[in-house]
Amino acid sequence: MRKKILLLSVSAGSGHKRAAEALLACALAGDEEAEIRHLDVMDFVTAGFRKIYTDFYIRLVNRAPLLWGYLYHASNSAQANGFLEKLRRGVERLNARPLKKMLTGFQPDAIICTHFLPAEMLSHLIRKSELNCPVWVQVTDFDLHRMWVHDNMAGYFAANAEVAERMRQNGIPAQKIHVTGIPVMPGFTQRHDRRSCAAEYGLDPHKPTVLLMGGGAGVGDLDKLAAHLLRLETPFQLITLAGNNTQMLHKMQALAQHYPGKLLPLGFSNKVERLMACADLVITKPGGLTTSECLASGVAMIVTSPIPGQEERNADFLLEQGVALKAHDHISLAYRLNVLLSQPEKLHEMRRKALALGKPHAAADVLTQVFGRQEANTMQTAS
Repeated sequence: MRKKILLLSVSAGSGHKRAAEALLACALAGDEEAEIRHLDVMDFVTAGFRKIYTDFYIRLVNRAPLLWGYLYHASNSAQANGFLEKLRRGVERLNARPLKKMLTGFQPDAIICTHFLPAEMLSHLIRKSELNCPVWVQVTDFDLHRMWVHDNMAGYFAANAEVAERMRQNGIPAQKIHVTGIPVMPGFTQRHDRRSCAAEYGLDPHKPTVLLMGGGAGVGDLDKLAAHLLRLETPFQLITLAGNNTQMLHKMQALAQHYPGKLLPLGFSNKVERLMACADLVITKPGGLTTSECLASGVAMIVTSPIPGQEERNADFLLEQGVALKAHDHISLAYRLNVLLSQPEKLHEMRRKALALGKPHAAADVLTQVFGRQEANTMQTAS
């Protein structure tokens, strides 16, 4: 019988969804006889809950990041049996009823959660004996928040050894913890030829190349930032990704007319691995998924505007490992970019460390563990 694997993410930020998409793409590219589904848990909750959970989060991190940072740390140290925590869990469980109905219809053999919300909902269902399949949790940052930790999970996948240690310190048994890395798309498992990738985009493969990323939504003043960087006298070519922000893409295209042969503006791309193969350096926010892609590609980073909380922890990890620099504003970003471009030996060393740190096969390692454990459970049931 074909195994049924369910991937559950939450559309609060893009990283959780992209991790699930990477697992789905890896499964479809493999030889496993399985039916794989990826679902957004926000499609199974009330409109009010969805608005609070996703829209409020996005507005908060964009307009009041310091408040989000306070909430992140406060919730990490909150008592599990406190009134507010009990109230929060109660509201989430009320919204789990449509999810439970979907699970009854699909009857998955295993579930992988790339966000803590479905893991918490499913933990409650397992405790009430209303769900009996194994549930796995993929943490998508280089840090562990307490809200990721739940009872009754089959196993946890950690980005690195430090996150695994945090899991152990939070009471997760060592045998349930697997250091796999954060899943990235199958395209990152290959070493792409820089010359052919550069030719695909009309770039000079011999010229230093910088990739400026604005995320899936193309947030931030990319045009102003690009204009500031392009005034540097150090020769380089700049690729900008505006994501789905068509207005920003048009601004970047207008700017490119003033810098022929130096600026390549692009919108959303599903070939980020080929763009990173062209690049020596990536300028990005330190999200767990984007930085994992950079590490898998072996490119150095300058990280900017980290969201207080998880992205600050991601930035700390990258800086400690010597694969990134951090810029606080446009001036410091231009200065750090100029330093790295004028010191190719330093940039080369950062790229070497990034490649050594990357885990391009994380998705396959996660699926191997899940499929292997499911096969073992099936054999035990049959015997």
